[in-house]
Amino acid sequence: MVSTIVVGGFFGDEGKGKIVAHIAYTEHPSIIARGGVGPNAGHTVYKDGVKYGVRMVPSGFVYDKARLLIGAGVLVDPVVLDREVKLLGCGGRIGVDYRCSIIEEKHIAEDKGTERLAKKIGTTGTGCGPANKERVMRSAKQAADVESLKKYLTDVSQECNDALDRGENLIIEGSQGFGISLYYGTYPFVTSKDTSASSLAADVGVGPTKIDEVVVVFKAFPTRVGEGPFETEMTPEEAQKRGIAEFGTVTGRARRIGYWDPKMARYSAMINGATQAAITGLDRIDPAVKGVQEYDKLTENVKEFVKQAEKDAGVPFTLLSTGPDQKDIVDLRNHKK
Repeated sequence: MVSTIVVGGFFGDEGKGKIVAHIAYTEHPSIIARGGVGPNAGHTVYKDGVKYGVRMVPSGFVYDKARLLIGAGVLVDPVVLDREVKLLGCGGRIGVDYRCSIIEEKHIAEDKGTERLAKKIGTTGTGCGPANKERVMRSAKQAADVESLKKYLTDVSQECNDALDRGENLIIEGSQGFGISLYYGTYPFVTSKDTSASSLAADVGVGPTKIDEVVVVFKAFPTRVGEGPFETEMTPEEAQKRGIAEFGTVTGRARRIGYWDPKMARYSAMINGATQAAITGLDRIDPAVKGVQEYDKLTENVKEFVKQAEKDAGVPFTLLSTGPDQKDIVDLRNHKK
């Protein structure tokens, strides 16, 4: 039995979906449970060569044998969930905790109409902040109160713990980056709750003593969508020169690009309690490594980059992504243990 949390180490968009999928294909979990805030973060994943952007369904949906659960700590937008379930055809595998709070139209309207948040902070306008505010005030609607969700309702914490008791594998996936944690991020330019591994475990109701691995996902060139401090940000001209242009899955906004941040990597690994790390975008360090699946075939400058990143973060880098395809990865987990 192995329970693994996959969490973003920078400001989001680190490629967590790909890492979740890879771990799922190799560890064969019976459950992939999602923690995090809600539909304000999107994950881009590939299945059978088709690109999907998901906001509610766990990105581990690509692994067909896993039950897909949404933990009690997650905000649910029933409209978004329904759309994704139909698109992905995964309704038979979905479970929504009956205690999830619901994003309603009024929350979205408030989010988009909030001058301070929409313009100053750069909120995604998906209603998460107002919905969490109502949750804190103990006046929120819960999943158990929504007719369209009744077919999915379950006790996610019970399912997860029962699976662990049976000796099955569990993956808990996060949906935001460490840098926008309400507690540890660049306040006030943050999301509406904590996004660290500890909170992800709480979101799905699995106690800390039952977590075996915490995989923090970093990006060789960190990115950030929206406003807020970004200490290693490069100029748009430099990003263009390097051929890096990215856009947010949810908002479509251009992502700000930065250089590797050793200080943030170490702090993130510390607070998340990382046991290992994954890094994506190594093909942007050196295009010659694109698609490489064996460590020995990596170029020397990429190997040096990874070695330095390991020293910076203080944890072994066991999953090295060399391109966007699911197969573009060097898996060193057996070598590093």
